[in-house]
Amino acid sequence: MSLKVAVQMDPLEHIRIQGDTTFLMMLTAQERGHSLFVYTPDRMSLEEGKVLVRGRSVTVKDIEGEHAAFGAWERRDLSEFDVVLLRQDPPFDMAYITSTHFLDVVHPKTLVVNNPTEVRNAPEKLFVTAFPGVQPPTLITSDIEAIYDFRARHGDMVLKPLYGGGGSGVARLLADDPNLDAMMDLHRMIGREPVIAQKFIPAVVKGDKRILLVDGEPVGAINRVPDKGQIRSNLAVGGRAEAVELTDRDHELCKIIGPELKARGLMFVGIDVIGDYLTEINVTSPTGARALKRFTGIDASEILWNRIEQIRATA
Repeated sequence: MSLKVAVQMDPLEHIRIQGDTTFLMMLTAQERGHSLFVYTPDRMSLEEGKVLVRGRSVTVKDIEGEHAAFGAWERRDLSEFDVVLLRQDPPFDMAYITSTHFLDVVHPKTLVVNNPTEVRNAPEKLFVTAFPGVQPPTLITSDIEAIYDFRARHGDMVLKPLYGGGGSGVARLLADDPNLDAMMDLHRMIGREPVIAQKFIPAVVKGDKRILLVDGEPVGAINRVPDKGQIRSNLAVGGRAEAVELTDRDHELCKIIGPELKARGLMFVGIDVIGDYLTEINVTSPTGARALKRFTGIDASEILWNRIEQIRATA
């Protein structure tokens, strides 16, 4: 089977390929005989019921700095493709949401991974609240008095933007930290969205586990360990990846959320687990597949493409 694959992502020429999950997906697709076309979301258009994108065909190779050979710029109708990989990074803002509305026009005739309707309906830090008992104590609000009350009840807490990504804007505030008002002022300068206050989990010093799921089933995990004195373990901000096994609690969490992921068409998902708690369900452009393959030999992209090909074969 040879599929025509379009990839909606941030500029391919600027990525660091050694840690990039999207690039691994592209390499795997190419190795399986699929053709690749890449575009950025700002080059999408909706006209007369058609979703048109301006982009380039591309051949990829696993050499940093020489990783992409582009064809000429073309304007293509997304309905011509078999698969679209929705892989641009957050922030999950109105531009992101608009792109999911565009992709709704072609999905599922053109298979969009992940389902754009459900990406839009499952913001990563909100979606997890649909599963009672899996999170640490969590408050989502813009009300400063509610945040003070939350801290009075739970002590040390983490404050983070609702629609951020990659660890950006995440800060720990101690129970007597005088900077809460100043932090809220900064968040208000960025936007009008609520923030998340979450009880600090001391186990974060041992790492933040990223578990990858394909079609609702866990395929493997890596542990992301923060630098000494830090709480942010995201690889994008200096976290260190290491091999880790899934615990009984990890399997329990995956069983709780897995059927809903599958039902929604959220085929490639990364969840974040600290200690016994699930903190996020990442559905936009989850990462970790490169590190998972390097440390364990498990290739989540191969598993994903197996599933995509099964779906397209029966379409």
